[in-house]
Amino acid sequence: MAVEKVFPMTEEGKQKLEQELEHLKSVKRKEVVERIKIARSFGDLSENSEYDSAKEEQAFVEGRITTLENMIRNAKIIVEDAGTNAVSLGKSVTFVELPDGDEETYTIVGSAEADPFEGKISNDSPIARSLMGKQVGDQVNVQTPGGEMQVKIVSIK
Repeated sequence: MAVEKVFPMTEEGKQKLEQELEHLKSVKRKEVVERIKIARSFGDLSENSEYDSAKEEQAFVEGRITTLENMIRNAKIIVEDAGTNAVSLGKSVTFVELPDGDEETYTIVGSAEADPFEGKISNDSPIARSLMGKQVGDQVNVQTPGGEMQVKIVSIK
């Protein structure tokens, strides 16, 4: 039997996934079925782009529902480890790029809830992997797609 992938996430991240799942099941599914019905009424399905589009959307919605159910079923809630000062999953880390970069703050989360635009980076990302286990004051070399950069950790919350 295949081992299911575990999805580390915060409680907030799990709730967002559950809300998206509920929306897909209760609203989106019905909308797509309605679109298919309307498109069918146009007659010949062989050249009916509305029908094709609605069927593609239905496949996407059903696939996303399956993915979300799997992620929620295999969610592992990140428990804050207040006893350590090291960078770890669920913590926010602020660092500066050396020699004279601006401060940047990111929260390290599981890949299921990563959203760089909200300052949430995946624990699988190059930056997060480089910072894990490090402490305030540590200087860290980070491999990025654009090359290597050196950062200094300013704070961990």
